[in-house]
Amino acid sequence: MTTLAIIATACIVLVFLSLSAVAAKRPATRKAGGTIVAKQPLTANEQPMYFRLTQALPDHVVLSQVAFSALLTTRDQATRNTFNRKVADFVICTKAFEVVALVELDDASHAGRKRQDDSRDALLTRAGYRVLRYARVPDVATLQKDVLLGDVGGSPIGNAIAA
Repeated sequence: MTTLAIIATACIVLVFLSLSAVAAKRPATRKAGGTIVAKQPLTANEQPMYFRLTQALPDHVVLSQVAFSALLTTRDQATRNTFNRKVADFVICTKAFEVVALVELDDASHAGRKRQDDSRDALLTRAGYRVLRYARVPDVATLQKDVLLGDVGGSPIGNAIAA
């Protein structure tokens, strides 16, 4: 019986040493220690677009910097990863918060990102949203025509790109 007790004790010690060795090889968890700095929710280029949208569409709600996760959902984690941490510049809604269109401002920050923008648009279009892209802030009449045309059912879901 003492031999059995010695073997059992040796096994316990070996398991403990093995677990300690595995734990020692794991990288230490990095604690969040970075500096946090406040920033404006809209860039200097997006601010005029926001005001133009509110001017052109007074009977609509204009939301800015909306996470795709507020617009899209799925049960599949791999699919969720395709839109996680993506943000729409502007979302135009009815007063009942039904989405009418998404508006993207393709300023200089979008240079060389056509493929990524197309991929984002495909996700949104697949979910049934209409995406309007502008290279610069359009005039009131253009926004009203582009947004409201789709609002009354005159435009199929898809992309409208304006220069």
